[in-house]
Amino acid sequence: MSRFLAEKQDAPLILTLELEQSVQDWAQSMRDHHFPQDRNIVPAHVTIFHALPAEYADILLTHLIRARQAPCVTIEAPFLLGRGVAYRVISPEIKAVREEISGLVPPERCTAQDRAPWHPHLTIQNKVSPQKARELLKHLSQGYEPVKTHGAALRLWRYLGGPWELLVRAPFMLRGDS
Repeated sequence: MSRFLAEKQDAPLILTLELEQSVQDWAQSMRDHHFPQDRNIVPAHVTIFHALPAEYADILLTHLIRARQAPCVTIEAPFLLGRGVAYRVISPEIKAVREEISGLVPPERCTAQDRAPWHPHLTIQNKVSPQKARELLKHLSQGYEPVKTHGAALRLWRYLGGPWELLVRAPFMLRGDS
């Protein structure tokens, strides 16, 4: 195996939530419009884990592909990230999935970021001036109403130093399916 392929196999894993198609399309459109073009290299997403150890890929894949009902998700008001803007995301069902997966990887093998309390959000702008971020927040906050939606899938990615490689897309079952 080449050194590049070996390094790629050791790359951290990222777990994200994909939203139902119409909301995913909206989130991607917002990201395309407000994210600096040269930094917008991954699709719109809600990060569940930022950097899981690569050696847990098989365990994670086995766990992710099991059947699950589509979780309810609420996209709350936007908030300031400092140099960007994101929407708060509320989903007790996804929080439960995160807790399940936390049990698969020993805490000492997780990054400090992934051990910290989880505050899910959908980033639509980052790496801009604080002033530009404040202006967008003011604009997006005017008359904002929470959006109720569902998760469409869990996606496991390999981090490649900027871009991500999709390893698996594990779709949820639609409500009412068995």
